[in-house]
Amino acid sequence: MAKVVFIGAGSFGFTRGLVRDLLTFPRLADAEIALVDINKQRLDFARRACQKIIDQGKYPAKLTCTTDRRQVLAGADAVMVTILRGSTSVWQHDILIPKKYGVDTNVGDTRGPSGIFRALRTIPEMLAIAKDMDELCPKAIMLNYTNPMAMLCHAMQREHKVAITGLCHSVQGTSAMLAGWAGVKPEAVDYVCAGINHMAWFTKFEHKGKDLYPKLRKRVAEDAEIYNHEQVRNEMFLALDYYVTESSGHNSEYNWWFRKRPDLIRQYCTKGTGWNPGVYAYILHEYRKREKSWQQQVKEWLATDEAISLKRGHEYAAYIANAWVGGDPYRFNGNVANDRLIDNLPQGACVEVPVLATRNRLEPIRVGALPPQCAMLTSLSAQIEMMAVEGCLSGDPRLIYQAIAHDPLTASVLSLAEIRQMVREMLRQNQAYLPTFKRIDF
Repeated sequence: MAKVVFIGAGSFGFTRGLVRDLLTFPRLADAEIALVDINKQRLDFARRACQKIIDQGKYPAKLTCTTDRRQVLAGADAVMVTILRGSTSVWQHDILIPKKYGVDTNVGDTRGPSGIFRALRTIPEMLAIAKDMDELCPKAIMLNYTNPMAMLCHAMQREHKVAITGLCHSVQGTSAMLAGWAGVKPEAVDYVCAGINHMAWFTKFEHKGKDLYPKLRKRVAEDAEIYNHEQVRNEMFLALDYYVTESSGHNSEYNWWFRKRPDLIRQYCTKGTGWNPGVYAYILHEYRKREKSWQQQVKEWLATDEAISLKRGHEYAAYIANAWVGGDPYRFNGNVANDRLIDNLPQGACVEVPVLATRNRLEPIRVGALPPQCAMLTSLSAQIEMMAVEGCLSGDPRLIYQAIAHDPLTASVLSLAEIRQMVREMLRQNQAYLPTFKRIDF
């Protein structure tokens, strides 16, 4: 019997979908599913949802719940992590303070001032989880969905031996979108995608050996509907020749080109761009809406007598867990340490590359060099992330300031003195949540 632990199981949508996926694999149908969350109400909702899936599928799985992860980690084969460190009342300041200084943030969960401070609060808890795994289930794999993906994984991969990879759905989501634009089925596309999380690049995108990029460039340049669906990413594609992962709203934060002036924000970031229009504090507003309605939505889902779909979804995690316990090998894009995998990104950085999962083993696949026009921005972002992690682990606030001083969007709108003042204010605001910092002055 396999054992899979969910830490942050109160992330209702993630847990429900991943448990559904896991149980579709014969090797995992009788697994022990252990749910962990510090919020007892959310934990109970997750328990009831998972039990509903088990009952409807008539699976022989066993379900346990606890608020203490150490009670269930022993003997685990896989650990899924979907935690959030700090409520919206805490992390809203990651977005509100930079805006006061002129840094207009859309999501703020990955990089830049907002992403870095989210990392500073979250890294200590992630390290504690990895430490518990080192002790209680050293042969297990951690599959992390928590952002900021690269900084969290880099910190854990530096400090702990347990197998860790970060998972994001932007690669398969983007590949499916591009396949649709090219008029081919997503499963018929052959691609190589590599870089860092939310800034990985499709260096190859082919169908039956034919390069699809010429067709995609023509469609993006000439079809207004396609162009407007991803304005930021399409502008980057037309300029840099390769397509980047993650939505336009996210990517508008990661560079110098789209959010440094109000007129550019109006042009590229407030309309179109698929699910995320790139407007200021978009995700913060979405979370606040969900906080008002999530309990009712969950209760309605639990109360309905209609049959729920048990069809396996497209997230990587269940396929990887199945491979880890001896099922079919599975190739995916994961976040791993750069050990000669990408030549022109910093060695040791957390990179997103193709990975093969087999029994008790992750085998990252060497990619070589990224196209230079893609590597320049990607390498800068990777170095900033490494410096921020070093600052967190060493408790050095000056390294945090220096990392944020090199953030492309921040540097495009603020002076060094203004950045210093902003970082000091963010450190003061977050001081209670920064256990690795003995001081916050620099």
